[in-house]
Amino acid sequence: MNQKTELPITARRLMIPIHLEQLEFRYPRSDFLLKIDQLAIEAGSRVAIVGPSGSGKTTLLNLMAGICSPQQGRIQIGSHAVSTMSDAERRNFRISRIGMVFQQFELVDYLNTEENILLPFAINQSIRLSPEDRQYAESLAVQMGLGDKIRRLPHRLSQGEQQRVAICRALVTRPSLIFADEPTGNLDPKNKTRILDILFGVNREEGQTLIVVTHDTQILDGFERIIDFQDFTVDANPASQPDRPRESQS
Repeated sequence: MNQKTELPITARRLMIPIHLEQLEFRYPRSDFLLKIDQLAIEAGSRVAIVGPSGSGKTTLLNLMAGICSPQQGRIQIGSHAVSTMSDAERRNFRISRIGMVFQQFELVDYLNTEENILLPFAINQSIRLSPEDRQYAESLAVQMGLGDKIRRLPHRLSQGEQQRVAICRALVTRPSLIFADEPTGNLDPKNKTRILDILFGVNREEGQTLIVVTHDTQILDGFERIIDFQDFTVDANPASQPDRPRESQS
């Protein structure tokens, strides 16, 4: 019988539920409007968010992560009222509790693969890089097929490889929550399966809540719950929604 490896103290996280109530969000100088009367996501669940392009799926991730702030309503993640936090408080909460996988990867050009994966430890003073954490980062890189590319800069990696580096970075601190925006969008079938196996594996073994925005209907069977944006009030079209906010280092 395989024994589960004991996690380092910095990796032991409480499972966190998410609650949204009476949420309204508009982009400045845009007709875009997202309204969610109520949404609850159980701690430790695997959730896929689906819907047409421009409907606000990425916006919802950004709201829950505190990258955007709603004009109205409440976002509660565990005991933390994200919607009432200051910019600095939201950023610290995001870096310490949430692993983000962005559509555009957001890798730092002058850092190699290993340094990009370990970036959260460099920008978050509340967590210290331990030998166990470094070993876990190396293990993730190997699992993702990046073991022989650990010293390469982003421009020497394919899009799929850059995507896998971004996913390693999101997982390396073992956050309570993983928010992934189209994590399989640039991957071939083999690597898509590899990524999903790892994401679902950490969800099962470490209780991390996994929320994935996807257009890929072939992967939906692996999720416990599917949230369809047709259930929400959205007044938008792709032309009316501005470029999404970007945060390059968290």
